[in-house]
Order: sequence, then structure tokens, then C-alpha cells
Amino acid sequence: MDPRQRARLVKGWALELGFDRAGVAALAPAAHGESFVRWLERGDHAGMGWLERRVELRLDPGKLLDGGARSAVCVALQYHPLQGEEEPAGDLWPRVARYARGRDYHDVMERRLRELARRIEEAFPGRRARGWVDTGPVLERDLAAAAGLGAPAKNTHLLHPDGGSWFLLGEVLMELDLEPDAPVADLCGSCTRCLEACPTGALPEPYRLDSRRCISYWTIEHRGWIPESLRAELDGWVFGCDVCQEVCPWNAEPEPGDHAELRLPPERAELDLVGLLALDRAGWLRRLRVSPLKRPKLAGLRRNAAVAMGARRDPRYGPALAAALADPEPLVRGHAAWALGRIGGNAARRALTAARGVEADPRVAAEIAAALARIDPPSREEEGARGPRLTP
Repeated sequence: MDPRQRARLVKGWALELGFDRAGVAALAPAAHGESFVRWLERGDHAGMGWLERRVELRLDPGKLLDGGARSAVCVALQYHPLQGEEEPAGDLWPRVARYARGRDYHDVMERRLRELARRIEEAFPGRRARGWVDTGPVLERDLAAAAGLGAPAKNTHLLHPDGGSWFLLGEVLMELDLEPDAPVADLCGSCTRCLEACPTGALPEPYRLDSRRCISYWTIEHRGWIPESLRAELDGWVFGCDVCQEVCPWNAEPEPGDHAELRLPPERAELDLVGLLALDRAGWLRRLRVSPLKRPKLAGLRRNAAVAMGARRDPRYGPALAAALADPEPLVRGHAAWALGRIGGNAARRALTAARGVEADPRVAAEIAAALARIDPPSREEEGARGPRLTP
């Protein structure tokens, strides 16, 4: 069997397993390896220190298999739009990245990639094959671009003429020569809509993402306190961000996928911001156990809910945020205090003043003081409700 026949066979297996597109790349040093190194040197990866590990393997994926990987079959799974999908209502899910509404894509894709690798090893004895879904030292977009799954876009996604950028990537590397596919030509042209639309300026120039300004980084990967200067700029997003994809002309009408596992399940769709802020560990495990939303941990998700409430400045969130001032987790209390300061009003002031009197954590106490300083002085009505002041 020659390399062309092998490529046709392996790509056919990938499509049989439910992937929407498949392409082959010959393995060689990464085409954009120098750009990746400069990205790390600038600190654009923010707190994601694991990206600094095993850089030599990322730059030369052929070294990932002991016998020397020679080819990769790269696959795409369309997660939006999905056949029969309706946009969710409410105040939570429209501000959750679309890929994260259903089952964790790692679970969905890894099973299929393991089966693909098994078929390859059975068909070609003695030739190892191994799959990854953004968990190994692989520059996935670089490899997928070489396999013809899309052209690099100015927002650092891949763009495909049929799928836009709403697709997930995976790959199987193998000790086998397959005929590579041709790359896709540039699709961005002179368009800069994604750069202009980013709420936080995380795309300072074409093809560069500064994670230190990225909403997805702060709401997913970052575990601690969100800098106050960025909180309102997160634009109400609770998990990830789709803005740079929503404005892309190629994403106007992509071909839909047919993956029921990636749809938002009804029992999860009922969850809103107030429910998320109040979610306990048992509820978190029950509702989000197989969801990508488990990535920032429970405290991070509830922190994000508080920040989203503060960004929206809706007084209806006041009672839930006031209750969160007594939460056992300082991270939640502190961001709830900030949100109440943004909403303002007499009720917020009363809740913050009461919390100030019992707060023992210095970081939270500072957040409460800053929140109170942002709220206007008490109204005449509130002063009157307290009764006349006693003067000597």
C-alpha cells in the first residue's frame, strides 16, 4: 500500500468515527516554532507555565514517538452550530464559550482518537500510533494547518471555508508515511474585525494573542484573584469568550455538526448566575462533573459568577452577592464585595458595612473597603430611616 492509499484509508477511518474533517501532515520541525518561542519570551502565555515545558518536543513533533513519528492525521470536530441547536436563554449560558456547553470535548474526542490509533496499529503491525487532544506537547494549530484543516487566522484560531473556526482539534501521530494534504490558503485578507472587537485588547496585532489580557485565560486558567482593572472588561463572560469568533465573516453560516454530546443538556440549562454563585460542591459534582466548566474549579467558577454580576451592575443580583459575603471561600467573598460596590445603593452599602465588621481576611477586607468607597453616601431616605442623630 503506497502513502496515498494509506492516507485515504486512515482519513476514512477518522470520518467513520465521527470526526467532521480529517487531513494528513508530514512531520517536520514546526513551521511557526520561532514565533512560539518569541511568544513565550514575551510572557504572552501569562501564568500557563506548563507551556514552557518540553518545548523541544513542541518544536519537533517527530520526537514524540520512540521510533520517530513520521505523519499525523489531524481531525476537526464541529461544535457550533449543532444540528437542532437553539441558543440558550438566561444570563449564564450566552456568556459561556460555546464549546463548553455540553460534555467535556476531551472525553468525546479521546475515545475516538484511541480507536483510530488502535486501527492504525492493527493495520500496520510494528508501527506505533498515539493520539492527543490539547493535552500533549503538540502545537496543534500549526500541525492542523499543515494538514489542510484550516488557515491561521488573525485571532490565532484556524479558519476553514466550510467550518469557520467553530471546531475542536485532535491528532494521531504515527510511525508511518502518509501522503500529506495541501494547506488552506489565507482567508483573513485585510479583515481586522477580530482585533477591533476584542473587549480587552488581547489581540494587539495580527496572529498574536496576549493571554495576560485574554478573557478565556482569566476565566478558565487563572486560579486566583482577578485584577480589579480587568474585572469589568471581562464583559460578563463566565467561562471563556467567543467575541473574536462571533465577528468573523467566515463564521456567519458554517456547516453544522451533528454531535449530541456537545449540546447543552436540559438539566444544566436551568443553571443561572445566581445558582452558579450559590453552587456547593455536591451540586458542582452533580451538574458539571463531565463538563469543561470543571476546569477553573468550584471557587473559580463562583468567582467568575460574582464578577459577571458586577460587570452587569444589575441590582437584582444584590441579595445573592450579599449572601456570598459570608462564604467560606475568601476568593468568592472578595469578588462579591467588588460586585456589590459596582452595583451600589443602600442595600449594598449595608451588606458591605456589616461584612466589614466581621471580615478577618486582609485581602477581602481591602476589597470591602474599596467597594464601600465606590458607593455614594447614604441617601436622605436612608438617613431618615435610621432616626434622628443625637447631638451633645
